[in-house]
Amino acid sequence: MINMNRKKSSKGITLVIVALMLVFAGLIVMSYLGIGVPAAGGGGAQAGGGQGRNATVIRATPVAPDTIENSLVINGDVLAQTQVSIFPTMAGKITEIRLQVGDRVSQGQTVAMVDPSRPGEVYSHSPVTSTISGTVLQAPVTPGDTVTTGTAVYVVGNLQSLVVETFVPERFSTAIRMNLSAQVSFEAMPGERFAAAVSEISPVLDPASRTMRIRLRFQGPIDPRIKAGMFATVSLVTNSRTNIPVIPRSAVINTYGSWIVFVVNQNNIAERREISLGIENEELVEITEGLEIGELVVTAGQNFLSDGDLVRVVD
Repeated sequence: MINMNRKKSSKGITLVIVALMLVFAGLIVMSYLGIGVPAAGGGGAQAGGGQGRNATVIRATPVAPDTIENSLVINGDVLAQTQVSIFPTMAGKITEIRLQVGDRVSQGQTVAMVDPSRPGEVYSHSPVTSTISGTVLQAPVTPGDTVTTGTAVYVVGNLQSLVVETFVPERFSTAIRMNLSAQVSFEAMPGERFAAAVSEISPVLDPASRTMRIRLRFQGPIDPRIKAGMFATVSLVTNSRTNIPVIPRSAVINTYGSWIVFVVNQNNIAERREISLGIENEELVEITEGLEIGELVVTAGQNFLSDGDLVRVVD
């Protein structure tokens, strides 16, 4: 009899423990889901509690007037603006080379000698003279080589005047014009930019590559660290507008061919707004229709919003 009572008591204690665990688990679930627990003596929810918990956290920035530039980024090479090949006046065998790559040369200076003699005939050596002053960039021949009047003995360039040569794809060719401003950067000088401008435009496109050759001159004195043969990255400013309404590019959403943003009103409600864009770059876009200066545009968190959602703006 005593054993029976002990078993019933143990079973009752187990049921109480299970019931308490279920109640505790239910409270945890209700708290996680944001369901308010009614206070003793009242069944109403706390005023304003639901709105604060349902608000979506976002970042926003006002539409502001600014300057925006549209750029084309392409690669190019640094060249000597004046670069000339030096040819012999007579064919024959090179007997003497007087300069090496990097040497300075003056116009009219003798840079090599050619022996035009043939078997059974002896002629005086013919001098090869430089047609310009500058620096020897290439010396492709050595003593003993046989050359013709079409063989370049030296390539001489004026390194005091450097240019950047690059090739513009056909689809951007109509945007290129003389004196168009640009920024040039080099891998050897990371973080630095050098001002340049378009100084030469080819009147035709290369039919094989469908590109247009252009050259750019540096603005102001040339930095002595810039060398002929360097690889350059050129950013051409093809379009620029000032004092226009712009927003960060990250704020814009493309949906079914339309551009939309979310605007935060005075009641912290997100409003879906369709807009029209003008020029753009990597950071900003011009707004031509749909927004007014000063309106608050969502820049982070907009992909989780719907029209009419309550939002909370954070810095």
